[in-house]
Amino acid sequence: MFTMARTSGMPPTIQVLERTLALLDVLAAHADPVSLKVVASETGLHPSTAHRILNDLMIGGLVDRPQAGNYRLGMRLLELGNLVKARLDVRDAALGPMRELHRLTNQPVNLSMRQGDEIVYIERTYSERSGMQVVRAVGGRAPLHLTSVGKLFLAEDDPQRVRAYATRTGLAGHTRNSITEYGTLERELAKVRQSGVARDDEELELGVRCMAAGIYDDQHKLVAGLSISAPSDRLEEGWLGRLKLVAGQISATLGHRI
Repeated sequence: MFTMARTSGMPPTIQVLERTLALLDVLAAHADPVSLKVVASETGLHPSTAHRILNDLMIGGLVDRPQAGNYRLGMRLLELGNLVKARLDVRDAALGPMRELHRLTNQPVNLSMRQGDEIVYIERTYSERSGMQVVRAVGGRAPLHLTSVGKLFLAEDDPQRVRAYATRTGLAGHTRNSITEYGTLERELAKVRQSGVARDDEELELGVRCMAAGIYDDQHKLVAGLSISAPSDRLEEGWLGRLKLVAGQISATLGHRI
């Protein structure tokens, strides 16, 4: 029984969230689609309230209605769950090798994944000895075209998708080195495809350069990027081979085979 506790005096936003979670819990507890009557009964909500919230959840794909009056969890929840699982899997596989790479370079080593038009930092190993202030912490985001890992992901896209990205974002820049022209971005991505690595030459933050290599899963899909960040005068080209090797090791752990 999922009957809710009393919510009198609770702020409206929190009350709606609590009701939403109660509805999702009920749907999750049933293997088959659930009628509105059962949902309302098990949550203690009035049928009209449950119906309204379920309809809102349907718009977002979190709930599906296979037939009139019956509801089940939507595919959007599966997509989100797979995203969380992938991040956990990649992070677990990468953490040890990242620490080793950091010990070799004494510079921040970052693990990032794509989310829409941005990358999100999901792990970072660094120390104060690196001499570089860490600006983007775990959970931070940055535009694809301004980051080394973001360029790896854009290089995987076909030209139509890259152009659509450029149109959506306007290729806004952060520094004088930022790529803000579509033709320049095309040439940069061609280099990435040819070399298998990507760079950020003070394009996101002045004084900071990065190099990145891709991490692939067992389906040969690019799932994350491993990057080294360093003050511009400390990034060493000699690290590139080791970076690619470590990214390959993490990919192998995820089941990738060349």
